[in-house]
Amino acid sequence: MKIQLWSYNYDPEPTGIAPLSRVWVHAMRERGHEVDVVAAHPHYPEPVWGVRRRPYRELRDGVPVTRLPLWIGRATATQRMRQEATFAGALALAAPWLGRRPDVIVAVSPSFPALGPAMLNAWARRVPWVLWLQDILPDGASATGLVDAGPLLQAARRFERAAYRAAAHVVVLSDTFRENLRDKGVPDAKITKIYNPASRPVATAPRPPDAGEPNAVLTMGNIGYSQNLEAMVRAFEANEELEEADATMVLAGDGMACEAVRDAINTHRVRITGIIDDEALTRELERAKVALVSQHYEGAEFNVPSKLMNFMGQGLATVASVGPHSEVSRILEASEGGWVTDSSHPEEAARTLAEVLRQPEEVARRSANALDFARANFTAAHCAERFEKVLDAVLVDRVPHTAQGTSG
Repeated sequence: MKIQLWSYNYDPEPTGIAPLSRVWVHAMRERGHEVDVVAAHPHYPEPVWGVRRRPYRELRDGVPVTRLPLWIGRATATQRMRQEATFAGALALAAPWLGRRPDVIVAVSPSFPALGPAMLNAWARRVPWVLWLQDILPDGASATGLVDAGPLLQAARRFERAAYRAAAHVVVLSDTFRENLRDKGVPDAKITKIYNPASRPVATAPRPPDAGEPNAVLTMGNIGYSQNLEAMVRAFEANEELEEADATMVLAGDGMACEAVRDAINTHRVRITGIIDDEALTRELERAKVALVSQHYEGAEFNVPSKLMNFMGQGLATVASVGPHSEVSRILEASEGGWVTDSSHPEEAARTLAEVLRQPEEVARRSANALDFARANFTAAHCAERFEKVLDAVLVDRVPHTAQGTSG
C-alpha cells in the first residue's frame, strides 16, 4: 500500500504523539508498505527547533516528510487554538501539492482542526481516510478548561461527529474510547481498538528481581494539568513511610504545569529532569523500582497515557492514580502488572507506593506480568499488523463501490 500519514507531531519531537507516529511508520515500512508523512514543523513540548515560514521536505531515517509552518504558542488557550488553526490552514493550502495520490490517508487527531483538510483532501482525491484517535479533543478541551461550554464547544462537537461520519474507519486506543464513540452514534463496525505501541523497544526478558534502586519511583512524559502531578508530589512528600524509607520520585519530562509542580517540591526526594535524551532516560528507567502513572480530570476519558506502554514494555510494575473505570485501570487489572488507586485521593497512591516498595517479591511478580502483557499487546509489530488489517479492509470495501460507479 501507498500510505500517507497526517500527523501534527513527528520525529524529532521526543514526547507525546511524535515517537508513536515514528514507530508506527517504520513498523509499516518493515511490512513492505510505502509511507510518507505530512507533519508540522517540530515544536513540542518546547519550540527549540526555530521557526520555518514556508513548507519544506526532508528525509528522516529514509522516510519522506513534508513539514508545514505554524504560528507556535501554547502558553494560553488562545495561543494553542491559534497554533492548531494555522497548521490546519497550512495543510489546506498545501494539500494539492502533497505528492502522488496515496491508496489511503491515516490522519492522527490531534490536531483536531486539521481533520477538516483531511476530509476535504480525501474527498477531492477520492482516497479513503482512517482516523487514528489519540485524544477525544472536544471532551479533553472541556475537561481541562481549554474551552468553556458554549457555542464554540457545540461547534466542535458537531465537527467531531462530521469527522466520524466522513472517515472510512476509526482506530481507537481503548474500550473507553469505543464506548464514547458508540454513545455519539458511531457504528461499532466502524471502530477498531488498537493499543498504541511502546515507543521504546519492548524488553525480551524480565528485569532481574534486584534491578533498580529499592525505593526509586519514576514517572515521565508530559507534565500537564491533567496529570495531577502537583498533588501527587505533595502527597508523596507528606507520606511518613516514604520519608522514612528515603523514597525518591523522578519526573522525567516537561510541560505546561511544570512550574507549578516545581513550586510544590519541598525536599531533595523529588526531582524534575526536564526533557532528557534517550541515554539519560534509559538510566532513569534502569534506576526505577516502580513506575507511576497519574491522571485526574472531570468528565469522560479523553486520552490514554503512552508512558504506561513504555513502562510495561520495560518490565516496570506501575502504581496508577487514575479514574476507576479508565483504560489504565483496565490494563493494569487485566495484566496484574501493577496497582490502581483512585485519582480523587492522591494520598492513596502515596500509601500504595509505600506498601509496594516493602514488597520486592510482589514487585518482581507484577513486573514480569507487565512485560508479558506488553509483549502481547504493545510491540510495534503487533500494532502494525492490526493496522494493516484495518487498511486492507478499508480498501477492499471501496473496490465494489468504485466498480459499481464505473459500470453505471
